[in-house]
Amino acid sequence: MKFAPAVIGVTCVLALLTWLLLNGLNFNSVRYDRQLQALGDFTRFERAMTREVLTARAGLSRNYDKLVQMTDAYDDALTRLRETPGLNAEETRAIDVLSARALRQEDLIERFKSRNALLQNSFAYFGLFSDKLAESDQRALVTASSALAAAMLRLTLDTSDVVARQVQDRLEELSLVRAPPQDTDSARALLMHGQMLHDLLPDIDTILKALVAESNNREQDAVLALITRRQLASRASARRVRLLQFMTSLLLLCGVVYFGLLLHRRAVTLRRRAVFEHVMAGISMRFIDSSRERITADVETALQQLAGCIGADRAYFVGVSGTTTSTYRWSRDGIAFEPGWPDRALSLAPRFDGGEGGIVYIPKVKAAHPDDTMNLLEDAGVGGWLCVTAVRGHRDEILGFDTVPPGALEYWSEVSLFRMAFDAIGNAIRRVRLEGEKERLQASLQQARRMETLGTFASGIAHNFNNIVGAILGYAEIAEARIRSGGRPAGSLAEIRRAGERARELVEQILGFGRRGEGRRERVCVRTLIDETRSLLAASLPSHVQFEVNEPAEEATVMGEPAQLQQVILNLCNNAAQAMTEPGCIELGIEVHDLQQPLSIGRNEVGPGRFTVISVTDPGPGMDEATLERIFEPFFTTRPDGNGIGLATVREIVEQYGGAVAVQSEPDAGTRFDVWLPSGGPDEAVPVQHGPDLAFRGAGETVLVLDTDRRRLLRHEEILAALGYEPVGFTRLAEAIAACRVAQARFDAALVCHLPGGSSIELAAALHAAAPALPMILASPSTRELAVPSLETSGITELVHHPLISAELAGVLARSVAASAARRRVRRAAAAR
Repeated sequence: MKFAPAVIGVTCVLALLTWLLLNGLNFNSVRYDRQLQALGDFTRFERAMTREVLTARAGLSRNYDKLVQMTDAYDDALTRLRETPGLNAEETRAIDVLSARALRQEDLIERFKSRNALLQNSFAYFGLFSDKLAESDQRALVTASSALAAAMLRLTLDTSDVVARQVQDRLEELSLVRAPPQDTDSARALLMHGQMLHDLLPDIDTILKALVAESNNREQDAVLALITRRQLASRASARRVRLLQFMTSLLLLCGVVYFGLLLHRRAVTLRRRAVFEHVMAGISMRFIDSSRERITADVETALQQLAGCIGADRAYFVGVSGTTTSTYRWSRDGIAFEPGWPDRALSLAPRFDGGEGGIVYIPKVKAAHPDDTMNLLEDAGVGGWLCVTAVRGHRDEILGFDTVPPGALEYWSEVSLFRMAFDAIGNAIRRVRLEGEKERLQASLQQARRMETLGTFASGIAHNFNNIVGAILGYAEIAEARIRSGGRPAGSLAEIRRAGERARELVEQILGFGRRGEGRRERVCVRTLIDETRSLLAASLPSHVQFEVNEPAEEATVMGEPAQLQQVILNLCNNAAQAMTEPGCIELGIEVHDLQQPLSIGRNEVGPGRFTVISVTDPGPGMDEATLERIFEPFFTTRPDGNGIGLATVREIVEQYGGAVAVQSEPDAGTRFDVWLPSGGPDEAVPVQHGPDLAFRGAGETVLVLDTDRRRLLRHEEILAALGYEPVGFTRLAEAIAACRVAQARFDAALVCHLPGGSSIELAAALHAAAPALPMILASPSTRELAVPSLETSGITELVHHPLISAELAGVLARSVAASAARRRVRRAAAAR
């Protein structure tokens, strides 16, 4: 910065003038005047106190009010002297000596005040009793008392040991005289006060002598000498400061002339800067409305205007986004870019030191030796080079100007003004790029919203369809119980019930697809899960399809809901079997991978971490690219009898657990699905939950049934009655709670049925609050979204699917009733003890 010395010089001159002004004003004179006045007051009040003490000793002062006032003023003068700002160590020590003397004097005065009060009191009584004894009829008593009074008078004027001894002798003589009875008390009082005066008068005179001895001016003179010396030194310093002020004024005059020249040059620079800023404002305004179609033309126009400000022949902006390099360039007519330039400038710029601003400015490109980097600029036809790079972030962008005239920037205060141009162009390009990305994301968002709407629509249909399936299954089971088994009607009803159960499974898949929820998760052993799935597949796979499992050497576990994970495997295997028109084998493989870096699988990225990969491979006809892109879309299917839910549900479940699904397929080459699931350690494995227990008939136990739909309630009561239980149904929660509170032991279990559009868990929680000991069974179309903590809080002990199936309901009721009976036996045993 060429004006930095001038700025520093002006600052120094201003600081010097301020210092000279403050020192030339001599603010210390007021301080010295205050010190001298405080010292004078101290001396004056000290003398006044001594005078007042002597007056009190002579008996001319009857109280000490004036002495107290003088003592306070004396202390105030000393305080003002001590609190004067700017005291040095020597003055502080002198004042401390003066303060110590003042403390001694005040102590003497206090001792004088206490003893002088006793003295004046004894004098009064001594005179009173002397007058009484002078009127006595006994001449010896009168003579002794008169001699004591005369001796006491001499003692008041002379407290020497001789006079004090005479007083003591007179006291002893008076004590030997036998006084008549009427004068005995007066003689005794006279002796007592005489003895007190004999003791007090010498002591008081000793105090007065010490007080007078302390009242000297040595300490005051020492403090006064220090104050006077500093005052004289301050005056001498003020004279020197005034001389320096004159010399500084001369220097300031020279400085004004120098700064006038600098301001003139600065004005020229500011005019040039204003022109540049005007160009920058126009460029920025143009970039505000720039779009993807116009960004190239706008950037080239900006490069032309910036190059015109410094007379450059070529200008360019190069940026890299991912694997794409964007180059914007401008050159004068008749001047072309060398091959590979300016793309090579992006890698060349870091070889030059751009300083903290990231700006490389070479007024004249000239190589010093054959290996000099300047040779690369000469080969590109660059005579003078100005290159702006990013200081932090976006280091893959540069703004360059070639063949810059040598004197083009000498009037500029900083070439870093081009930093604004770099930021404006770079931000505009990135903004347009982000707008394109925003449009792409908005399109993805619209697609996601359509899928969400589709899922919500499917869930709504599934709930209504579930009610119809419930009626079919309920009435089918009731009808089966009332007809003879083995006949044609019984077979037809069995087919109806099996069709209803398949419909219920389809409803559960649709509900699982249309709802995202965490559900209940546990650590599942993959090998155990595959074993149970194999038994289910054995009964459902066609006869021409074989099933083979390749198990890993190490134990693999995943975190999830066993039913959902089993559904993933079943859907993949059933899809593979349905795609095989020729005999073949479906291979199911299990592998464990430890990913150190994130890995792209399908449309997701997984890792790092430990993952279990479940692979399902079939030798079917395979799929082309168009089909592969749509296989995970809901309700998309290539089979007339397909529903398009299976693969969509598979991906939904796997991605919910933080995994991914990949598919490999080609026409006539088979298909392979890889399911990546986050894995845990082998020592944390937990076996898969098994299905419900076998059904058991009841023995007349009472079951509370809560369902808001009366028709469904009657159907549920018939199913419970057929299972051997006594159902008591309620359509209102308040009635069920009232029944529980009236007779706590009436019910053995409670069945809370599905509430469309509401929360069955809230009904169960309210009922549990009224009957905490009653086992709660919740019937729900899908139990995947029900988390364990919410079930425990609501008091729910068992779950069954809705619509109700007799076999499943019987097992759940048997466990609940047995648990309720066991708790009752424990309570009775505790009450008996």
